Amino acid sequence: MASVAEVKAAVDAALQQVSEGQQAIQAAREKLGEAQQSLAAALDGSGNDAVSTAHASLSQADQSLEDCLSATLQAIDQAQTYTAQL
Repeated sequence: MASVAEVKAAVDAALQQVSEGQQAIQAAREKLGEAQQSLAAALDGSGNDAVSTAHASLSQADQSLEDCLSATLQAIDQAQTYTAQL
């Protein structure tokens, strides 16, 4: 069985990976925002339903990434709570 120190070190390593994932999520959200702005500029004034659907889809993707980020924050909190109890 692993020692407390080994468990804490393993959790810390996992949390570092989560942090790297969070950075990737943030970068993806920024790129989606840029894409949405570019799309809006390129299709300004278009009343086509496909344009509205594209905007809505990008907004939904952004919300999904936000939900993912929130889940990682909760995971970090719970992991830290666990290691604090060791």
